[in-house]
Amino acid sequence: MTVAFAESARSTVGLEWEIMLADPDTGDLVGRAPELLGALEQESESERHTVTGELLTNTIEVTSGVGSSVAHAVDDIASAIAAVRAATDPAGIELLSAGSHPFAQWYDQRVTDKTRYHTLIERTQWWGRNMMIWGIHVHVGVEDRDKVFPIIGALSGYLPHLQALAASSPFWAGERTGYASNRALVFQQLPTAGLPWPLQDWGEYEHYLDDMVTTGVMADATEVRWDIRPAPRWGTIEVRACDGLSTLAELASVAALVQVLVEHFSRLLDAGERLPVMPTWFHRENKWRSARYGLDARLITDAQGTQVPVREHISALLADLAPVAVDLGCAAEFARTGSIITGGASYERQLAVAEASGGDLREVVQHLIREFRSGPEGSIA
Repeated sequence: MTVAFAESARSTVGLEWEIMLADPDTGDLVGRAPELLGALEQESESERHTVTGELLTNTIEVTSGVGSSVAHAVDDIASAIAAVRAATDPAGIELLSAGSHPFAQWYDQRVTDKTRYHTLIERTQWWGRNMMIWGIHVHVGVEDRDKVFPIIGALSGYLPHLQALAASSPFWAGERTGYASNRALVFQQLPTAGLPWPLQDWGEYEHYLDDMVTTGVMADATEVRWDIRPAPRWGTIEVRACDGLSTLAELASVAALVQVLVEHFSRLLDAGERLPVMPTWFHRENKWRSARYGLDARLITDAQGTQVPVREHISALLADLAPVAVDLGCAAEFARTGSIITGGASYERQLAVAEASGGDLREVVQHLIREFRSGPEGSIA
C-alpha cells in the first residue's frame, strides 16, 4: 500500500478538543449533540474552526484550522467554543472537559448514529461501550516524510510527560480509581490503540498498513489509534496520548510543549544527529507509571535506565528548550506549562475538590464546569 504524506508547513499547529455536554444542575451527561450539530456544522463551514460529533451523543468536538502558531490555533478553538456556547447556553446545557466524567455510567449513554461507530461497537463489544473517554489531539506539521518516524520514535519518550501534565481522569463510574489518568489505560484496549510500534521509516509503516488491511484489522490509516501517529492526510505528526484538558490555557501549554519538541527533534535531524530512542519496554513502563502517578511519577529517561521525577524532568526541559519556543512564537504558552507543575494538574484539582466535599463527585463536575468557563480555580499546592 502506497500512502501519500501531504505537504505541510513545518511546525504549524492544529488542535482537536473533545467536550462533554452536561445538565447544569445535576452534572449528568446529556446526549443532546444531535440536536445542536446541524446548525453548528453549517455555521462553521465558513470559519477556520469546525464543530463535529463524536462516538457518543454526549460529546462535541471542536477543531482548529492550520495555525501558524499555537496562539493562532488556540484562537480558532476559542471561537469554536464561543459558537458552541451560543447554542448550548439557551438550551440549558453546560460544557466541561476531562479524560473521564466522574460518575457517569456507560449504559446510560447513546452512540452517535453513524456506520463507523456502530461497526466499532459491534467489534469491540464491552470495551467499546465503555469508551467514555475524552481527549485532545495536537497536530504538528512536518515538511519531510522521512523525518516522521525518527521524530515519532524520539517523541515517544516524552508521551508520559504529556500524559502526566494532561491527566484528568482520576474517577471512573463513580469510583476513585487510584490513577491520575484512567483514560490512558482504558483507551489502549481498542484494537490498534496504545503505544506505536517502533517502525523505522515510511516503508515499514506502509507494510504495517498492508498487513492490517489484508487481515481485516482496519480499513485504512485513519483507524490507526496510536498514542502518537502520522496523519498522512494533513502532513502532520499527531499526539493523542493526552486526557481532555480542563481549561483552554492548559490546552495551549501542552500544545506548545508538543510543538517545541517536534521542532527540536527536527533541528537535530537537520544537523545530522541521531535522535534518542529507548527500548519499547521502557516506554510501556513509563506509560503505566504516568497513568498511575501523574506528576508524581518517576520516569525512565534514557536507554540506560536513568530514572528522574517527572516534575523535575519537565522543568529541565522547559529551561533547555525555551529558545526554541521563542523562535516558534509560543514562549508564553510554553512557559505556562510550569504552572501546571506548581499549581497542580486537573486530576489533582479534582481530587482536592472531592476531598473538600466529602467525596461528592457532583461537586467535582461543578468544579470542572466552572474551570471550563473561567480557567483553573487556584493552586492545590
